[in-house]
Amino acid sequence: MKFFMLGLVLGGALAQIEMVDESTVLLEQVKKQVSEENNLDREKRAVSEDDIKDALCKDKNPGEFFRLVAGGQSCRDVVACAENGLQAIRCPPGLAFDLDKQTCEWKNQVKNCNVKARPKLALPLFNTKEPLCEPGYLACGDGQCVKQELFCDENPDCLDGSDENLCGPRTDPNRADDCDPEICRLPDCFCSPTSTKIPGNIDPQEVPQMIVLSFDDAVTTTNFPIYQRLFNGQRKNPNSCDIRSTLFVSHKYTNYSMVEELHRQGHEIATHSITHDNDEDYWTDGSKETWSEEMAGGRTILEKFARLPVGDVLGVRAPLLRLGGNNMFAALEENEFLYDSSMVAPLQNPPLWPYTTYFAIPHACHGNFQKCPTRSYGVWEMIMNEFDPREEPGSDPREQVSGCVMLDSCSEIRTPDSLYNVLTHNFIRHYEQNRAPMGLYMHAAWFSKSPEMLDALEFWIDEILATYNNVFFVTMNDVLKFMQQPFPVRDAVKFQGWKERCSALDTDDRCETSTTCVLQTDKLGGLKQRMSTCGTCPDAYPWLGDPTGSGLVDTPVFDV
Repeated sequence: MKFFMLGLVLGGALAQIEMVDESTVLLEQVKKQVSEENNLDREKRAVSEDDIKDALCKDKNPGEFFRLVAGGQSCRDVVACAENGLQAIRCPPGLAFDLDKQTCEWKNQVKNCNVKARPKLALPLFNTKEPLCEPGYLACGDGQCVKQELFCDENPDCLDGSDENLCGPRTDPNRADDCDPEICRLPDCFCSPTSTKIPGNIDPQEVPQMIVLSFDDAVTTTNFPIYQRLFNGQRKNPNSCDIRSTLFVSHKYTNYSMVEELHRQGHEIATHSITHDNDEDYWTDGSKETWSEEMAGGRTILEKFARLPVGDVLGVRAPLLRLGGNNMFAALEENEFLYDSSMVAPLQNPPLWPYTTYFAIPHACHGNFQKCPTRSYGVWEMIMNEFDPREEPGSDPREQVSGCVMLDSCSEIRTPDSLYNVLTHNFIRHYEQNRAPMGLYMHAAWFSKSPEMLDALEFWIDEILATYNNVFFVTMNDVLKFMQQPFPVRDAVKFQGWKERCSALDTDDRCETSTTCVLQTDKLGGLKQRMSTCGTCPDAYPWLGDPTGSGLVDTPVFDV
């Protein structure tokens, strides 16, 4: 029997999966199991490899991993059915295989070690020689006819549940249409079949290269000095305005006096949720109401306690980059967010430009069990292009390279020199192709732990600014301002949209006193939480259902 190794991803890094060698013990174990289940001993017939494969795979979904033996001691080992035999993997020590996620996870997080396999899903009958249902209806896996509009709405309507089992971006029968450039026109809509086309059909040499520095998580006394060092008022774009960034701010631990100051200095503030719950399933399976509470509530907190102008918080990023599919994007649209920046595009050349989600997403739904939107929404997607982690491009164009999206999670970036080289290589990749915006996605905590990386980033930024007069470090909203009103690089220095809050000197400091509020909320067990703001302390710690901190928790009533 042939066993093959397969690499799996854990926490954004490739786990070193051990190859399971073909062994007499394992083979005999499987043969015995197959013989007992199929009564082959009674016939005195030898068990062939085909017998083993047929018996094991008859009730399994193709390519899905399952266990031969259940129990904690065997939780690292799984196999999958393939045309040329069985693929077998063993998770590294300390990890176990999660059948639901189909990947290796920390052992204490895997709850299905005593289960051999996930149940085989019933699939709808979309492609049959003759129609099984009347127009406007589709066939369930058992032949039952159900209205097409009920498929993939997260509510099972087929008796066998098959209407909710084939709902990807390419299989949802109610999915968004493919891009139609004749319908999708700027400034409100932009798409191209591959999303590599430049807005306004401008020649690449005439496009200003935009670089977006973005940071995730809370703004604290620990990372605020890092922002002040990077954005010191001395680093200027070619239009003489300060370089700036977009910060996706989560609520807990955030110092809102510091957020207010960063906004005054010209940075864009977006929301990264209230709770930043670390359970991936919380976001993947979150309802539209959950996403609304998290993101719209996060915006309310930023407006009230960082005293941001209403309407300035335009974007969101999902914690853990964990998408919530149609529920997430329906919530963003309903709450009038301009853009999301959570979706990752796999590494490719040329890189992708942002696009609107009115039409089908133009790339694969990238990541382990990600849940991309399949329907049409009035939200821009500030796509996160993966980095090429190599310091130099390879000579073989067929070389398979796995990209990474967050700079601080790129395992290949180990030294300041490697960071500098990776940034330079990827800058050239953008600059010499279609000049799609180059995003640098980071957590400021990385620089606290590795200050030498901050030195390298500063050196690289300074070199870019000194070398190129057509490169601008801008916010995500600035990118959209360009896309909605494309202009050649010669007009970039006088584009007024990029001169708003040009420097910290343009906006008065309104914060007379920063107050540290000591607050509580029953939703966090009544534990005391500290929150700093230049405004008035609320009565309670702002949280889900009470983003203003009134102490009166709302119980939202939603239309059914």
